Amino acid sequence: MQKIISKGRCRICKKEFSQSGIKKHIQSCDKDNGKEKVFLIKADAGPFWVYFEIEANKTLKQLDQFLRDLWLECRGHLSAFTINKQRYSIYEQELDYDEKSMDVELKEILESKIKFNHEYDFGTTTELNLECLKAKDGNKEINIIARNEPIDFKCEKCDAMAEEVCVQCVWDGKGFACKKCLKQHKCVEPCFLPIVNSPRIGMCGFTGEECKLLNE
Repeated sequence: MQKIISKGRCRICKKEFSQSGIKKHIQSCDKDNGKEKVFLIKADAGPFWVYFEIEANKTLKQLDQFLRDLWLECRGHLSAFTINKQRYSIYEQELDYDEKSMDVELKEILESKIKFNHEYDFGTTTELNLECLKAKDGNKEINIIARNEPIDFKCEKCDAMAEEVCVQCVWDGKGFACKKCLKQHKCVEPCFLPIVNSPRIGMCGFTGEECKLLNE
């Protein structure tokens, strides 16, 4: 399994940081800069991460849509949040007895330092870890403060930049290949997908084409 290095640039001061160093920086660099009450939230899955502000009066459903547009959307799969052991589903009707609707405002269920998670696609599931870092003053639009740059995955055969990944091997962190080495990949049923800047990489035919914010 290759060592994955993940870096990103703070969009406030334009400085570059590693995944381990960005969290502390963001909380000191990001200041109150608007009239709306917002939450500063971190989301991550492995080497993929993003820090963003979202209005406190937006709903979980709107947060779910942001995550879909950024990283996840493919084929309209179902999704759910778990917050303080309570599950919130995308279903709008006929909820299970222990689930609640996502049509709830963030300010009713989130507060500083609370950690929660998000699941997308209950067949080939992508799980995100989220943390509400703090409440602050900000602007109405969802604002991305920092996110990881595209990761330089290496071809396992020649160490060139990988362009595709085997959907069978990606679960073990393997199967990355450049165009030249694709035919040399040994797998029972080789099937390749393009490498994209998303934790959904290599899953369920994901190409990123349905994600509006993937490359912004």
